[in-house]
Amino acid sequence: MKRVIYPGTFDPVTNGHIDVIQRAIDLFDEVVVTVARNPVKNQMFSLDERLYMLRESLAKFETVKVDSFDGLIVDHAKQLGAVGIIRGLRAVSDFEYEFQMALMNRKLDEDLRTIFLMPNEKYTYLNSTIIRNLAVFHADVSDFVPPIVVKMLKKLNKVYEENGVDKKQEVREDF
Repeated sequence: MKRVIYPGTFDPVTNGHIDVIQRAIDLFDEVVVTVARNPVKNQMFSLDERLYMLRESLAKFETVKVDSFDGLIVDHAKQLGAVGIIRGLRAVSDFEYEFQMALMNRKLDEDLRTIFLMPNEKYTYLNSTIIRNLAVFHADVSDFVPPIVVKMLKKLNKVYEENGVDKKQEVREDF
């Protein structure tokens, strides 16, 4: 069986992520979507919430599993018996960073492959940061994320409002 992993923070999962996962399903027997526990990043959603949103969003795909990991992705891939790491490339600007990571991962484990997949062009401008920023301003993001994410963003915004938390000050000036 050919198993691959698709790592990320998925904060939150977007339709672009789902598109890349569907492409990986077409190529491999099993896709493990694995959520990075990254204490350095300031996440909008907890690890459990991100796992929940992914499981809900991917429930119809029988060959997809969802888990999380700490540490190096190459070690996690080895533990799972994965033959490769899926990485999404939206634009040329993604390539340099992803190329460096792929070379480092190859240095750490020469048997592990990095597979670059491009999402549908309608998702090339989409990323989780943009979704988080739009959501803070109560923008309709339903075209960009699965329904469970819309629900969770609304719930989170309600909690912020009830507690007097103003997340707008954390948004980049682009919005």
